[in-house]
Amino acid sequence: MHFVSSGQGEAVLLIHGLFGNLDNLKNLGSVLEQQHQVIRVDVPNHGLSEHWDQMDYPQLADAMIDVLDELHLTQAHVVGHSMGGKIAMAMALLHPERVISLVVADIAPVAYSPRHQIVFAGLTSLELNANTTRKSALVHLTSAGIDEATSQFLLKNLQRTDSGFEWKMNLTGLIESYDRIIGWTLPLTDDNNFDKPALFIRGGESNYVTAEHRDEIMRQFPHASAKTLNGTGHWLHAQKPEIFNRIVSEFIEQNQG
Repeated sequence: MHFVSSGQGEAVLLIHGLFGNLDNLKNLGSVLEQQHQVIRVDVPNHGLSEHWDQMDYPQLADAMIDVLDELHLTQAHVVGHSMGGKIAMAMALLHPERVISLVVADIAPVAYSPRHQIVFAGLTSLELNANTTRKSALVHLTSAGIDEATSQFLLKNLQRTDSGFEWKMNLTGLIESYDRIIGWTLPLTDDNNFDKPALFIRGGESNYVTAEHRDEIMRQFPHASAKTLNGTGHWLHAQKPEIFNRIVSEFIEQNQG
């Protein structure tokens, strides 16, 4: 699995969300690496990491543990956004001895109904050939009903080839795995929980984490605290980076192993 490691000190693992890559949390990483060893990963099927035909959260949690093992790290603080937050939560529940503390950005430990159909339709209907340009690809995605900011984010996955462009991400594998990505199935009993510090940060204008999720969060993460970033949606770390970075940094400092 592809990752970058920088800085020294107690380790912090940063995990991006669906369609992203290790640069998504780079801003946070640059703040944390002043006092920590920061590891940013490309999740399988994303960025420069290997392509899997299918993926689920137990597999992805194991892949993150493999990264810690490769770096000879017994433990790390783990921070994840969206799908990356679910990977982080799976790590904490399945491998609690390896996680010092947990930060989850705008996602809950629950199954969601599908909400990316327009995105997948836009991506799969985009023809990548010798005539494709970034501008034409942007026009296609926005015409397919995807807002411009999301379209620009998705197009970061395009890489140039001798004959035009191709996707860095494994679009087919993500489509095949989508039910598992929006789901929340772990090999745990109902009384399994993560009994260490956990922080859930939600966007004030996002509908990913709502009051109805509170009971499930507290059942699985009984020591969880929560913060809301007003004026932000699902991309809270990019919309208010200074506040987001400060909240995460202070939480990690308070919970050194």
